[in-house]
Amino acid sequence: MVIPALPETRMSKRLRNSEVCADCSSSDPRWASVNRGVLICDECCGVHRSLGRHNSQVRHLSNTSWPPTQLQMVQTLYNNGANAIWEHTLLDPSCIMSGKRKANPQDKIHPNKTEFIKAKYQMLAYVHRLPCRDDDSTAAGDLSKQLHSSVRTGNLETCLRLLSLGAQANYFHPEKGNTPLHIAAKAGQVCQAELLCVYGADPGAPDSNGKTPINYARQAGHQDLADRLVEVQYELTDRLAFYLCGRKPDHKSGQHFIIPQMADRNVSLELSEFAKAAKRKLQSLSDHLFEELAMDVYDEVDRRETDAVWLATQNHSTLVTETTVVPFLPVNPEYSSTRNQGRQKLARFNAHEFATLVIDILSDAKRRQLGNSVSSPKDNVDVFFKSVGSRHGSESQEIDQPDYDSVASDEDTDTDLRIGKGDRAKSLDSDLSDGPISVQEFLEVKNALSASEAKIQELMKANSNLSEELRLMQKKASKFDKQSSVSDGDYDNTVNESDLDDSGFGRRCRLRSSGWMGESGSIPELDDHESEPDPSLPSTEDVIRKTEQITKNIQELLRAAQENKHESFIPCAERIHVAVNEMAALFPKRPRSETARSSLRLLTSSANRLQNECKKASPLDSSTAVDMQLVTQQVIQCAYDIAKAAKQLVTITTKENNN
Repeated sequence: MVIPALPETRMSKRLRNSEVCADCSSSDPRWASVNRGVLICDECCGVHRSLGRHNSQVRHLSNTSWPPTQLQMVQTLYNNGANAIWEHTLLDPSCIMSGKRKANPQDKIHPNKTEFIKAKYQMLAYVHRLPCRDDDSTAAGDLSKQLHSSVRTGNLETCLRLLSLGAQANYFHPEKGNTPLHIAAKAGQVCQAELLCVYGADPGAPDSNGKTPINYARQAGHQDLADRLVEVQYELTDRLAFYLCGRKPDHKSGQHFIIPQMADRNVSLELSEFAKAAKRKLQSLSDHLFEELAMDVYDEVDRRETDAVWLATQNHSTLVTETTVVPFLPVNPEYSSTRNQGRQKLARFNAHEFATLVIDILSDAKRRQLGNSVSSPKDNVDVFFKSVGSRHGSESQEIDQPDYDSVASDEDTDTDLRIGKGDRAKSLDSDLSDGPISVQEFLEVKNALSASEAKIQELMKANSNLSEELRLMQKKASKFDKQSSVSDGDYDNTVNESDLDDSGFGRRCRLRSSGWMGESGSIPELDDHESEPDPSLPSTEDVIRKTEQITKNIQELLRAAQENKHESFIPCAERIHVAVNEMAALFPKRPRSETARSSLRLLTSSANRLQNECKKASPLDSSTAVDMQLVTQQVIQCAYDIAKAAKQLVTITTKENNN
């Protein structure tokens, strides 16, 4: 979608007159990084776009529609030297002596400008660092309290510096009982409010008395600011609607949503049924997962619109290299690798498919918001609309994943994403309430989700290790079977030590051949410490084979948990239960080994508990409230116990059968 050029405002003209790029000092910069408060040239803008919106939110000064107060905020920051915040240490003479310098117009895009811009904005290599303190949380709290006090003034660059150091835009002051945005709204500081919203402040967050920043602005007589905060609150759905039809809702008249219709109604019955299935899938998502999906689509809309402006404003006779193209959403390290892959797959949707997805999201967003409006304050929108401006300014409460794919995986089809992208978000289903939540509650939910994700990753890793151990044990078992066909007297010094030493069997054979063992072949010293073999235990191969079945079914259950496919819990649990019973049937009712008995008890009891927990995920009474997050955690724990017990039984039978 190519956005038509808009008439330049006086403000945007002033911004462009006699200005230079903040990164390479090129003349006539035509782009702005909104969250960094700087102007940049075309070449540097290409690098900024490749960093992702969590690092730099770029807008064209004249070919993009700007909220006037947001443009005013960028102008104020740029004129007051916001760039010095991001290049603080470069002003130190010692940096010049060490060879560190910023890029210049003659430098190549790659690697010179790219490396400098990444260091400047992604690594924050030149930002002034505070002295190290023992308690980082205390330091962040102090910065946030300073931000809380600073927003009542017009000193924007001070607030930007605090945000760059880790101050939280949504910080809830424990003594004051409100957030920085409440203070800025009450003081009528329009630019401060814009800056806070760009860094993720929530205009609908209630204070200790239930009042929002919008209420504060209206009570203080700042009606224009209150209207702007309402627009920010609906920014996500407004942006999606504008992308499709070029219009935004009239919030002043109470119109908060525009749901465009598809121009092409001649769709096949198959596509229509597919669309219905997709809507049902979308409606079944929790508020948290729906919020994540909507944010990802919002970022993809921004990428597509910015690409259109980028291509329309380039001099194609000297077209920039392909390395400045952003073919899909860049990786956000705060998200899991699964979510990053899903975000990248959004770029594969053609115009019709993507428009259908956007319309579905708008429709369901309206349904969810109107459904919650009864119990919510007049100006407070559901948690779904929070924090769409920028998530990069807040400290991540999530556990970082060690590996991120730089390109989208081809394992899943495009249609999988179409109907279930939100299901593959990194967090497990969180049963967020439909009403407004406090900052502390939101962080608690994020921490709980992170713990669940860590547990899943731990169990997946344990299952992977178990599969590898099973493979090695199976290999050893086959070698032992081969050796068992040979009589004890035939063993000699040619036995392969690398194959047999681990089990101790090789050492016993070498002792026999060297004359250290008697005719019975026993070693008194060893026999005193080792129990007699249990002849009733099954063969190692049989146990390994059943364990592989259990492991396979557990992995399927874990995938269902990760993708929040709770309807798959019961079938997976039943298959695991069958495999566990088959494995338990291999053993006698009361094995001689106490370790084997305890492992069997753990195996069967965990399988029974797993079935009970999975039944809770699909209650017969739909009116029964179920904490899906807690249920999922219990399911994961049961699966972990089953895998642990199966591994113990493999180890026991291997040891006993080799004695």
